[in-house]
Amino acid sequence: MILPVTENRKEVAWNLPSLPNFTDQVNLKVKDNPPSIASAIIRPIMEVSQTVETEELMTCLQIQLYHPQQASRALYCMLPLDTRHKHQAEDPMRLGRDAQACTFALADPRVSRKQLSLQAYRTSNSPDMIFSVQNLSQKVRMKVNGSELGFLERAELPDKALIRFGEYEMLIRRENGEAKGSFEVEFGVLAVPPSREMGMGVPSMMPVMDTGSDLSTNGIPPLMSHGPMEMDETIMYQSCTALS
Repeated sequence: MILPVTENRKEVAWNLPSLPNFTDQVNLKVKDNPPSIASAIIRPIMEVSQTVETEELMTCLQIQLYHPQQASRALYCMLPLDTRHKHQAEDPMRLGRDAQACTFALADPRVSRKQLSLQAYRTSNSPDMIFSVQNLSQKVRMKVNGSELGFLERAELPDKALIRFGEYEMLIRRENGEAKGSFEVEFGVLAVPPSREMGMGVPSMMPVMDTGSDLSTNGIPPLMSHGPMEMDETIMYQSCTALS
């Protein structure tokens, strides 16, 4: 006798084994052995994320400094020379003599507490990370590629820029990268003034201390000749002298 179609369907349904869905199977396995299963699921995801961040090329600012007395004074003892330092793009990178107020510090009392600031940003016209420099010093004048920058004024930096303040010359080169959230900074020291190679002549401005006293035009006098230093400057100078 031929069974009705509906009964055939029921018979087939009765013969099918009862299988739990995939989610139940996974939950059951994790419940039975949570450490090994959870790590097996989570670890590959974390490894992929870390690999993407590692392989993403970061923009690098190569900052090379020159000072006529750098051979006899430990001006750069607080800088991480020849080492790439990662910096968050949203945070301004400050340079000055105050190591607590600045990201990087120069061991020189003639430099302002906060001398300058570098800020990264992006525009809709370019996929590259762009940088601007801001003059944070009221006493020490600054020039960017020959143009003077007033107090709190900003200027966009090209791929290669020369910044001068006091007797310092700072050559900045930008290597473009893909990362958007951070960039790298690498400090170095030049044996000759970069202004000579770039045909910009010698610096025309005289360095001025934060006290407002002009330095002598007949060379730079000893560090202590302008009266007592501030406490933080004295500690900074003594510690750097010990390192030199």
